[in-house]
Amino acid sequence: MNRKGFTLLEMVVVVIIISILLLLAIPNISKVISSVDSKACHALTKVVDSAIAQFRLDYGTLPGSLTDLVNGGYLDPEQTSCGDGTSLSIVDGHCVIN
Repeated sequence: MNRKGFTLLEMVVVVIIISILLLLAIPNISKVISSVDSKACHALTKVVDSAIAQFRLDYGTLPGSLTDLVNGGYLDPEQTSCGDGTSLSIVDGHCVIN
């Protein structure tokens, strides 16, 4: 008798192997995502610092808030907070993460 296909045991072994691979991969992926969010937020603070410096060159004074930078066209409104919802603010002429 010539039977083609997989036995139940072979299918169970494949499912177990795939499950083990997923259990190993998911924690690493979540670590990478949090690392990317953190690096993106720090990069955004550098962009805001550059906008603060340009504002200071143009007006001779520091902006009072991020709203001044948005209203002046130095930043887009979505650049006032990080992608994960962390807010930014200006302290002593530099952008800080709250």
